[in-house]
Amino acid sequence: MPRPLTATIHLDSMQHNLQRARACAPLARIWAVVKANAYGHGLERGMRGFAGADGLALVETENALRLRELGWSKPILLLEGFFDPSDLPLLAEHDIGTAVHNIEQVKMLEYTQLYRPIDVHLKMNTGMNRLGFRPDEYAAAYQRLRAIPGVRNITHMTHFANADELEHPRLTIAEQVRRFQFGAGGLPGERSLSNSGGVLHAAELGGLLSNDWVRPGIMLYGGTPGGRPAADYGLLPTMTLRSEVIGIQHIEAGDTVGYGSRFEADAPMTVGVVACGYADGYPRHAPHGTPVLVDGVRTTLVGRVSMDMMTVDLTPVPNARVGSKALLWGDGLPIDEVAQAAGTIGYELMCALAPRVRVQEGRMGSDG
Repeated sequence: MPRPLTATIHLDSMQHNLQRARACAPLARIWAVVKANAYGHGLERGMRGFAGADGLALVETENALRLRELGWSKPILLLEGFFDPSDLPLLAEHDIGTAVHNIEQVKMLEYTQLYRPIDVHLKMNTGMNRLGFRPDEYAAAYQRLRAIPGVRNITHMTHFANADELEHPRLTIAEQVRRFQFGAGGLPGERSLSNSGGVLHAAELGGLLSNDWVRPGIMLYGGTPGGRPAADYGLLPTMTLRSEVIGIQHIEAGDTVGYGSRFEADAPMTVGVVACGYADGYPRHAPHGTPVLVDGVRTTLVGRVSMDMMTVDLTPVPNARVGSKALLWGDGLPIDEVAQAAGTIGYELMCALAPRVRVQEGRMGSDG
């Protein structure tokens, strides 16, 4: 019998969340972001879950090609662009679009002859300070691209640093949009500005944003980039991680639990051992108090997470036994809540799901 740890992927929730993105940005087409193995959900499942999207966006060239092999015929966008001139003929052959964010990529396009032109998303750095041309460099980069026979359509793109906090004291969306308009204003072509935060706050931003394409990521998987809980936006979890209690210990006041003996009981208590550890993708740094559900009852992690196991307080669950169900995140326990307790973000928990975890598909609310 296999180990009782299972991740269930809810394709129906993925479809639901895509529709929520459409409702938030009804005038824009949607790039569903499926980088990092569709945020740990599986590339092929991401393709099926977001079949209704207008295009799929990711960063791995090999996975872009894999999407074509799997039968995806709609647009594909490489968000980090290409890394070598030898990539360009493949992009042309398979009709894969690419970001262009530095002058080296422009030069590679200039001296590479393509038998079929490709679409480009020209990226502007409006304050994120990762990738992209500065606003005062942007028009010149656009003109060089426009002169290249191998370049077909050019979409103007930027990325918001603080879309979860509209009035961030250091850099607001309004300021980034102002910089974007300074650099791209008057240039022909479509616009793509909003990530998940921008999409979720589209109503509040009103006429400030004008998107032809949006690029939601974490919201499609039932999480948020910060701020309010995902449920407040009508989003559903797309990954549920479940296991079972595989051992029970009854300890006395003063007894300790786990490596480093970091947790000390202040009264007699019952401790359950759950088959899940950091080798499965659960965060090793999750502290005492991180929420877990056992047989539907909320309790907490105690002691240090080890490679294959974690320990939980069974005091609130007096009828717990070996075989009791443990819900670690997902349908019934928001992944963002677990992530916040562990000092990280839901993105990391999803993406860290280890290959040894059995993955299955099931509908929201089912036991599968």
